[in-house]
Amino acid sequence: MLDQILCIDDDPITLMLCKKVIVKASFSNEIITSQNGEEALNYFNTLKSTNIESKLKKHPQLIFLDLNMPVMGGWEFLDHFNSEAFSEFKNTKVIVLSSTIDPEDLEKSKTYPMVIDFLSKPITLTMLEYLKNKI
Repeated sequence: MLDQILCIDDDPITLMLCKKVIVKASFSNEIITSQNGEEALNYFNTLKSTNIESKLKKHPQLIFLDLNMPVMGGWEFLDHFNSEAFSEFKNTKVIVLSSTIDPEDLEKSKTYPMVIDFLSKPITLTMLEYLKNKI
């Protein structure tokens, strides 16, 4: 079981479903959410400014990331998160969770070292079982 997961999606119903499935699967102790990439980056910036002791204990080990969101989408988030500014979170893994299964998006996701998979919405118990074995 993971300590903390971050779900980034602009759809409140998707976020609610994500939380319910993760809880049901006992996949994570804590689930936090952001409605877009900018909100998520702000969360990581807040973690960077807290003391080292608590930072090592509490940060998302896994991110479920939607691609198409207002303000800042998934690709922009990945570009920022992949930069030196967020290098202390380089062990955080990302699962792209999208409603589109565009082969170009799949190929693009492979260029980001933190992206470990590209899955189709919605999140399911079967998907989480698969990820438990992969992580």
